[in-house]
Amino acid sequence: MKLYGIPNCNTVKKARDWLDQHAVAYEFHDFKKQGLDSATGLSWLQQYPWEKLVNRSGMTWRNLSDAEKNAIVDAPSALALMQSKTSVIKRPVLVHAGNIVALGFNEADYQHLLAQK
Repeated sequence: MKLYGIPNCNTVKKARDWLDQHAVAYEFHDFKKQGLDSATGLSWLQQYPWEKLVNRSGMTWRNLSDAEKNAIVDAPSALALMQSKTSVIKRPVLVHAGNIVALGFNEADYQHLLAQK
C-alpha cells in the first residue's frame, strides 16, 4: 500500500496513526517533497472525477484567484493544478496495486478495507 499526502496535514496524520496502530505496512509519498507525476495523476483521474480529487474546501483552493479557479474545467486542467499545487489534492490518498482504495480518511472505511486484506 502507498499513502499519499502531506506530513503536517491532520487528516494524513490520523490515517498514518491508524495504519501504524493496525500494523498495516505502507509506503508514504510526501507530495511536498516528491510531487505528483503525470502517470499517477492520470491514473487517479481515470478512477475518480477531478471534482473529487481536487479539495475545493481547503485553503489552497480558497487562496486561488477566481481566474485560477475558473480555469479548472476538466481532467487535464485539474491535473495541471494538482501537479503545480499538490496541497489542493484531497488527502490522504491510499493506493493498493495502482488503485485508489480510499480518498480522505474515514476510520470505518479503513476498518472495512483492512477486513478485506
